Amino acid sequence: MDEGKSAESKPLLDEGDLVRTITDVIRQSIVVLAPDGATLYANRVARERSGATLGEVSEKGFFLRVFHPDDVDRVRGEREVALQEGLPFDLEMRALFNDGQYRWQLVQYDPLKDEGGRIVRWYVTATDIDDRKRNEERLRNENLVLREEIDRSSMFEEIVGSSKAMRHVLRQVEKVAPSDSTVLILGETGTGKELIARALHRRSRRANRAFIRVNCAAIPQSLIASELFGHEKGAFTGALQRRLGRFEAADSGVLFLDEVGELPAETQIALLRVLQEREFERVGSNHSISVDVRVIAATNRDLQEAVNAGTFRRDLFYRLNVFPISVPPLRERAEDIALLVEYFVGRYAKGTGKKIRHISKHTLEQLQAYPWPGNIRELQNVVERAVILTESDTFEVDESWLKVEWPQLPQPREGLSALTDREKEMIEAALAESRGRIAGPSGAAAKLGIPRQTLESKIKRLGIDKYNPMRSTSK
Repeated sequence: MDEGKSAESKPLLDEGDLVRTITDVIRQSIVVLAPDGATLYANRVARERSGATLGEVSEKGFFLRVFHPDDVDRVRGEREVALQEGLPFDLEMRALFNDGQYRWQLVQYDPLKDEGGRIVRWYVTATDIDDRKRNEERLRNENLVLREEIDRSSMFEEIVGSSKAMRHVLRQVEKVAPSDSTVLILGETGTGKELIARALHRRSRRANRAFIRVNCAAIPQSLIASELFGHEKGAFTGALQRRLGRFEAADSGVLFLDEVGELPAETQIALLRVLQEREFERVGSNHSISVDVRVIAATNRDLQEAVNAGTFRRDLFYRLNVFPISVPPLRERAEDIALLVEYFVGRYAKGTGKKIRHISKHTLEQLQAYPWPGNIRELQNVVERAVILTESDTFEVDESWLKVEWPQLPQPREGLSALTDREKEMIEAALAESRGRIAGPSGAAAKLGIPRQTLESKIKRLGIDKYNPMRSTSK
């Protein structure tokens, strides 16, 4: 009987093997600490996740080895204060798993006290919260980018235009938007490539996720990799803390790479890997990060020519050029100019508090005849300036703003003017050279340096047969 009483009075904690057995069958990381916080034991799950042995768990450097360097100082200070208070407490930190990845853990400390209220052990459990922390970081980045986008107002909000060229572009957008295919948007500066990218995003299944824009030409080449893929603390001079890149911010959403043709060679390699394998590494890290991002790229460069010149990777070009969309320059959609002018006048008149009821017919004709080398962006700026200066209810543009420096053409086509005797001859020669084609980069309008609409009106007025111009010359 005395032996039974003696066994019952024996503290449970002395039965170390029983405690270890119980903690080992629990499918959660559990660590047993001494009252001062020293590690006594880690259960099977904790050892398997960290890759540590029983002997390593008790070593002094175990804490430094297992937890992320950026978290150690913060956690150590909070932990020491909380252990002295003797009350249950929680900490959030990143633990190194045996696969080489750091994952966020919610670490909960609970004291075990004896009858006198003294702490005899601390029991510590760890719950994986990495997905939650990643979502929080992504939302913070999305909010940051959203604030940046709200501040940007460089382009108009809606696609304006009903020309045949724009209808073709919008049909392409409708077809490819629902997929996750990579899209390459081609077009001159100011044609509205970003607007097309946003239209693709709005019509996709990712419409409620982030749309992250990166202007590859505006970021120094030495920093573009960090901007896209992020960096670890100390990865380079000035990297004072870990930073998420735009790919992580765009996870589950869309990343728009504007002016992708300006990427340096080493970044082209990293981008190719993301497109092929859906993973990348932060600058200064050798751990891969997986992402689910749809890439939309844009450029005003001839990438095929860049490939031939050796400045752009051929394999990356093929990866980006899955579904190309060419945005026409404004000179090839002159019939949209009236709609665009009306839209911009209304927008800027409202912003300045002016009431503009009419658009000068002469001004509209001038705007339609101008070749717009800066495309829609240039038109937008001209209209905004004119609205600011307008003092009546009629919108007019100063003619001096629309002067064109006509390109010097080879003999015998020195220039083009409606008042010269050689105008008809020049048009016929250009048509013969382009085989009757008017629009496009190899068309007669481009060779003469005038808008397609202007050339067509001149052909009609002069009675030129555009398919057999030499016959009209002989008449």
